[in-house]
Amino acid sequence: MAETQDGLEQPAAEAARRRRARPSALTYPLAPPAPDGSVVEVAPGIGWARMPMPMPMALDHINVYLLRDDDGWYLIDTGLSTPATQQLWEKIAREHLQGLPVKAVLCTHFHYDHAGLAHWLCERFAVPLYMTYGEYYMLRAMYNPMPDPLPAPHQAFFDQAGLPAERLDAMLGALRSDRFLPVQPMAFRRLRGGQVLRIGGREWRVVIGEGHSPEHACLYCEQDQILIAGDQLLPGISSNIQVTSVEPEENPLQLWLDSLSRLELLAPDTLVLPSHQSVFRGVRPRVQELRDHHARHLARLRAFVNREEGCNAYEAMGWMFPHVSQPMDTLLALGETIAHLSWLRHDGDVTRALDAGGVYRFSAPSASAAPGAAEALLHR
Repeated sequence: MAETQDGLEQPAAEAARRRRARPSALTYPLAPPAPDGSVVEVAPGIGWARMPMPMPMALDHINVYLLRDDDGWYLIDTGLSTPATQQLWEKIAREHLQGLPVKAVLCTHFHYDHAGLAHWLCERFAVPLYMTYGEYYMLRAMYNPMPDPLPAPHQAFFDQAGLPAERLDAMLGALRSDRFLPVQPMAFRRLRGGQVLRIGGREWRVVIGEGHSPEHACLYCEQDQILIAGDQLLPGISSNIQVTSVEPEENPLQLWLDSLSRLELLAPDTLVLPSHQSVFRGVRPRVQELRDHHARHLARLRAFVNREEGCNAYEAMGWMFPHVSQPMDTLLALGETIAHLSWLRHDGDVTRALDAGGVYRFSAPSASAAPGAAEALLHR
């Protein structure tokens, strides 16, 4: 998701203005391919293609990658489950695989722009699917029809956030009519952190990230200093980090920041192949930019919450994302707001208590608590 106050999307023109306004240590060595079946060679045996995302948002594409082995190709991520994406994969197979077969599909994580076409690709080319355990089973669990009525724990999550019933109904309606829900693959081969995949003379080590999704698989080739980063590290936008009704007490922002710290240990000149925007260099400065971004907004959110009367999560969402109106954007914005409130609560910067109406209110901690923990992110 594109970067705003805390990672939700902002209009493309505004995002571009913000990027121009701040100098960056990142470099972009390659022009991206058009989302038309074109393939750009990133390095020998590594291809970069783009799939369109026909969705009402600034982020209109996903990058997919092709790794050549001695006797075939590994496809990294899939694009959305649409006829247009299927046609582009057919074109790539005809024009860019040099007469070699597809050997496997590997999905970095379960989100349907990354794994939505996994079932079709695996059946079309009669190949296995590689995913981590957590991502495969999230794919199987999350992309089922939304129950009606909503299960009690999920209803309680939204009620306790203070979400008005009409906005919840609109969100559920959007989820139940989502045209991109994928057909689910029924088998997979498990990826584990630290596992090494040997593909085309390169060794790719699986590096696990958390926070954006539960067990996100990045691939790192130390020999050539190349990272296939998925959504864990993007050059100009911040990954969407949200608390969901499935895991309401989690602290995903801390997990994501910890994951960034692990990526920061990679070689400084690593070439990063992200799932959105352009291939870039500058792992360490980008990690610091993301820390700074979230530290600023945590500090601002803390100041907002610590008014005398406090606030609930829906009220904080209205402050963080004042222009959000569409149902799916509301779902993402509320989850992202709760993720930041959760970080502040776990770090002792705010407290949480149920009010008489059964809604969680966040407020200032006691006078003896030490303020300002969010600012310490700048130095972690």
